[in-house]
Amino acid sequence: MAVFFRLLRKLFLLGLVLAVIGLAVAVGTYFYLVPKLPDVQELRDIKLQVPLSVYTKDVKLIAQFGETRRYPVNIKDVPLQVKQAFIASEDARFYEHEGLDYKGISRAIWLTLTTDDKRVPGGSTITQQVARNFYLNADYDYGRKLKEMLLALKMERELTKDEILGLYLNKIFFGHRAYGIAAAAEFYYGKKLSELTLAETATLASLPKFPSSGNPIVNPKRAMERRGYVLRQMLKEGYITQAQLDAANSAPNTAKRHEPKVEMNAPYLAEMVRREMLDRYGEEALVSGFRVYTTVTSIDQINAEKAVRTGLLEYDHRHGWRGAETHIDLPEDASTALYIEKARTVPIISDFPAAIVTGFSGNDAKLVLYNGTEYLLSSASSKWTGRSPATLLKRGDIVRLMRDEKNQNYTLSQLPAAQAALVSLQPEDGALRAIVGGFSFNQNSFNRAIQATRQPGSSFKPFVYAAAFERGYTPASIVNDAPVEFKYGNGKVWRPQNDGGRFAGPIRVREALVQSRNLVSVRLLSAIGTDFARTYISQFGFNKDQLPPNLSMSLGTASLTPMSIARGYTVFANGGFLVTPYFIEKIIDRNGVAIAMTRPLNACRACTQRTSMDIRTATIVDGFDFSAGGPKKEVATQQSKVEDPNFVGPQEVALAPRAIDERTAFLVSSMMRDVVKRGTATAAKVIEREDIGGKTGSTNDHRDAWFSGFGGNLVTTVWVGKDNFKPLGYGEYGGRAALPIWISYMSATLKDVPQNDLTPPAGVVTANISASGNLLPEGAGGLTEYFKQEDYDRLISSGYNWEVPGGEKTDFEDIF
Repeated sequence: MAVFFRLLRKLFLLGLVLAVIGLAVAVGTYFYLVPKLPDVQELRDIKLQVPLSVYTKDVKLIAQFGETRRYPVNIKDVPLQVKQAFIASEDARFYEHEGLDYKGISRAIWLTLTTDDKRVPGGSTITQQVARNFYLNADYDYGRKLKEMLLALKMERELTKDEILGLYLNKIFFGHRAYGIAAAAEFYYGKKLSELTLAETATLASLPKFPSSGNPIVNPKRAMERRGYVLRQMLKEGYITQAQLDAANSAPNTAKRHEPKVEMNAPYLAEMVRREMLDRYGEEALVSGFRVYTTVTSIDQINAEKAVRTGLLEYDHRHGWRGAETHIDLPEDASTALYIEKARTVPIISDFPAAIVTGFSGNDAKLVLYNGTEYLLSSASSKWTGRSPATLLKRGDIVRLMRDEKNQNYTLSQLPAAQAALVSLQPEDGALRAIVGGFSFNQNSFNRAIQATRQPGSSFKPFVYAAAFERGYTPASIVNDAPVEFKYGNGKVWRPQNDGGRFAGPIRVREALVQSRNLVSVRLLSAIGTDFARTYISQFGFNKDQLPPNLSMSLGTASLTPMSIARGYTVFANGGFLVTPYFIEKIIDRNGVAIAMTRPLNACRACTQRTSMDIRTATIVDGFDFSAGGPKKEVATQQSKVEDPNFVGPQEVALAPRAIDERTAFLVSSMMRDVVKRGTATAAKVIEREDIGGKTGSTNDHRDAWFSGFGGNLVTTVWVGKDNFKPLGYGEYGGRAALPIWISYMSATLKDVPQNDLTPPAGVVTANISASGNLLPEGAGGLTEYFKQEDYDRLISSGYNWEVPGGEKTDFEDIF
């Protein structure tokens, strides 16, 4: 017996020693780890990953960017039933324990000791899950588990239960990139939290355990089983009645994908914003919850998208049916599933669904759309081709369809062979009003409005004419529209031509622009000098290096973007000021605070700062004074004030620098209004506005078609061409390919916009002239023409001598 007691005493002492050692290790570990635990107070200001949202000016969602779907919600705004569902299924004693559920821990320890499972259920409270999700990884080891428990205890001491539950509901993953309960409710049911039914709430509460493999879209059966478990737990905790459980259990699974509701289709604009935000804020821009409000209004963008698509389809129809988009060899016993699969092999383009031809019924074609819809394409649907579907198509062809004008039936269509771009700016401050970079962003994300550099052709001529007016030419000046050749030192000879090869002889400058006479533009540029012209035209916002240092510049051979052309035309429309295009109006952070607002440079002719200045204040560029009547000599270079485009808070109007004389802008604008009244753009008279004007543009072999113009509060440029620089086809001038798009957009957008005052600015006088450009006595009839005061005075003092100051010497001779 004595031996037994000695043995028992030794075992007791050994156990005591081991207990002391274990306690010492535990205490040591505690004091070692606790100082290294993170400060949980920072969870109060935690910034969860929230996608970047882009809106129109009138708050229509354009796009969201980011890897996660998350919309943080305040715990106060979470319905009680939603809280109860998660508490019942995840941690029934959440509001009772202090971070650890000792019963659950004991159960987990027992299972660990008595089973071979590496992972056992139970033990993790909601608090522990928050600790793990925010601070720890998902590795399953005892060290991580100990840190998790210590963090949970610390969180419970420093945060309230509601704060912890709020963090949990906003952080957890629900599958399909949805993080947080609000994002899950929107994605699976398209609802706000307050709109969820009990069945839907229970389904969402079942997802944290198996978000990817057990969600109601991927695995409906398992999701419904888990939903039943959550409902039983809610009944057990007294949150719902048996009747409520039975009703919810019998509810069908209604979960399906609900992507963020894009209210405005403007993908090219959205991509511009994404790139700009990445440039400003780096990768954090996509996860910081920024809301970007653009300058584009939804109705303007809708008008632009519609105009471009309609214009391109009309162009395409003029050139006939080109054949199926692609062809797939189909087995005779092909299934509907195979049809759908093959129809989805081409890009998805909004409003232009793809369909595969599966057979024929007489002259009609049987189709299956990419979404599984079956459709019979009748002869009426292909009327524009002049042929029936049976003669156009064969089984296995993949084609495009579009809704007819009544939106009742499909018609046969095809993706246009050409592309187009539209840029619309507010001339007063450069705000972007609408932008289209191509027929479809899904087809090609290349933004032709800002990335494509193409030759503007005759739409560049107004800049040359403006430069000529600064050298003493007037709209009434006579220039010979006759053949000419230019000889260069290397023996080369250049013989520019008018379109069609015809010449008008001596012609007034105004008429030359109205009729787009190439030879007049060339002679004007030759007379004023290319060096002067390049320097002067750079005032319109162009890089001087982009402008060819030779006479071909007069015919629009510079490679320029539609955006840059539109910016240049704003100078004519706003009275001679250079504004900077911008498309972001303001940026709001996740807390609703404006962190950036664009402060645009404003023409603001009525501003006090403007009206206190002489309208003929010197305009200095590269040391030359280009002001009206100013001395043509070198003076000190004038520096324009540079404004910060990202200001927050009220400030005075930032004035745009003057680019050209206001009177020059008026003279050129009045000539471009005549282009609409009786020139190459008379089709635009359908808009029925006196204040619209512009210029068509075409390049060699019809590779590019342009129309740039202004009216009301807009300047809009339209370009049409092919990405591979191939010709658009015979007769596809700017007036035919581009102008209809411009007319469609401007007529819709300017519908209720007041017309501009066309009163000449101070310093512009009117006089009567003959058709040959000679001044006539007052009251003698004839034509009315505008002149700068000093040009008119010079003409009078010189006895109507129309000779203008010569430019650089060029070796050329007229050919008669």
